[in-house]
Amino acid sequence: MQRTRGKVFGVVVAIAATGLLAACGGNDSTASSTPTLTRTTAATQPPAASSTSADPGQQAPAPAPAPAPEQPPAETVAPERPQPIDTPPPADTSKLTDKDKKYLDSLKQQGVTPSTPDIALSVANYVCQGTASGASDQDLMTFVTAMAGSDPSFDPAKMPVEKAGQVYISAAKQNYCK
Repeated sequence: MQRTRGKVFGVVVAIAATGLLAACGGNDSTASSTPTLTRTTAATQPPAASSTSADPGQQAPAPAPAPAPEQPPAETVAPERPQPIDTPPPADTSKLTDKDKKYLDSLKQQGVTPSTPDIALSVANYVCQGTASGASDQDLMTFVTAMAGSDPSFDPAKMPVEKAGQVYISAAKQNYCK
């Protein structure tokens, strides 16, 4: 009986602790406002003279004006501008195999021009390995669209990234994964 009470008590304490911890915060560590360095009037005024002063006609001295809060000097900052992207050097196409060239030509015919053959060939290798291991077309599509969209030469105004992903997958399956 004593043992059961101890277990029940332990469970109740654990549940209470969990509830208290959950109620204590929402894991929000951001400040909601910027603190200021201002003084309250109580801090800037001297204490009031007591009513039991020896000279009732004596007045308390006038409070000193509160000093203005210090403000950091305003800095003139130029607006941030994006840096230009360095274009990669032209790829050495002499090291490409006939299979590589056929795959790259297929991409180009369908409107996809990768910035370097390495990017396109990495995508093709991924598609071939994923297909061989039984990955679903949806899984392939998720990663291929991410890779296609991260290519510096990809322009979403010319083609949606999903379409580019489909082009990469179909070109790889037809021309590279053989």
